[in-house]
Amino acid sequence: MNRISPSRTGVAFALALAVMTAVPACKKAEKDDAKTDKVEAVPVEVTAVRTDSVSNSFSGTAPLEAKGEAQVVAKTSGVARQVLFEEGQFVRAGQTMVRLESDRQRLQVQQASAQVEKLQRDYARAEALAREQLIARSDLDRIRFELANARSTLNLAQLELSYTNVTAPISGTVASRSIKTGNFVQISSPIYRIVSSQLLEAVINVPEAEKSKLQVGLPVQMTVDAMPGQTFEGRISRIAPVVDSGSGTFRAVAAFPGGVGLQPGMFGRLSVAFDQHNNAMLVPRAALLEGEQNSAVFVVRNGKAVRAPITTGYSQGEWIEVRSGITTQDRVITAGKAAVRDGMPVTVLAPAAPQTTAPSPATR
Repeated sequence: MNRISPSRTGVAFALALAVMTAVPACKKAEKDDAKTDKVEAVPVEVTAVRTDSVSNSFSGTAPLEAKGEAQVVAKTSGVARQVLFEEGQFVRAGQTMVRLESDRQRLQVQQASAQVEKLQRDYARAEALAREQLIARSDLDRIRFELANARSTLNLAQLELSYTNVTAPISGTVASRSIKTGNFVQISSPIYRIVSSQLLEAVINVPEAEKSKLQVGLPVQMTVDAMPGQTFEGRISRIAPVVDSGSGTFRAVAAFPGGVGLQPGMFGRLSVAFDQHNNAMLVPRAALLEGEQNSAVFVVRNGKAVRAPITTGYSQGEWIEVRSGITTQDRVITAGKAAVRDGMPVTVLAPAAPQTTAPSPATR
């Protein structure tokens, strides 16, 4: 009969005790591993998909110019006796703006008029004598030519007299005056500048890649620094037929109606809309995933981030048009997307309340 030695009995007891101790320890380790594998939700900020109109447009800057502008110049010399208009006044075409001294011109008109009157009498007598065949036909022709020449001299003298009244070539507003009463005026010297604000133009240089899209009649929106908060509507009126080889651009002229506060010389920011999509889905540019070969965004669905490939369209400022891939009910992640992976749980943070600051005291 075999007997179990005491040493063997102790070893068996030790092994049983070790097994009983290891089982709870393993269960505890499994629970700790389960807690470690649980993914925490990532806090993110989201923006709802909005619907609005978006257009494919070109933006540029240009100063406004008056389509009607003219320099008033003197056509004869003389001393300015009367200066009738100042800057800012409206003048109509044909109105006298400056009167020059005209004594010499008036005397020339009187002299030429007297010569015409004398030759008219001589020609009347010569005609009577010619009918009686008392003078040669050549003498009658000579007097007739002298009378025609005298009449031309009279017309020229009257024209010179009319030049002493300097008139406005166009209707508009006096923009500048460079003459004072008593000044001596030289022939062809500019004395006024008149601008007509009925129609204003802005010349923009458009890249040649947009030439096929730009057409006469397209609407143009413009803002000016001098009148913040206002948008002015115009149209493309002319397009240059050639492209500048140096800059790779072509000139387009946008016309705007006057009389709405716009003035020549104002600096305008213009936007030409080539095409427009109404009721388009728009997402912030910040929602686009960086480093992606194809455009994509993260949307929040059932508390998780879902990567959604999208097809983009036109862009307008900080907004991008989405043609497909999401719906108007989605919310796109705009902040925190760098820490998000597809299918990861997320926590949507409430938007920060706008901060209100007390207005600073006015300074003089």
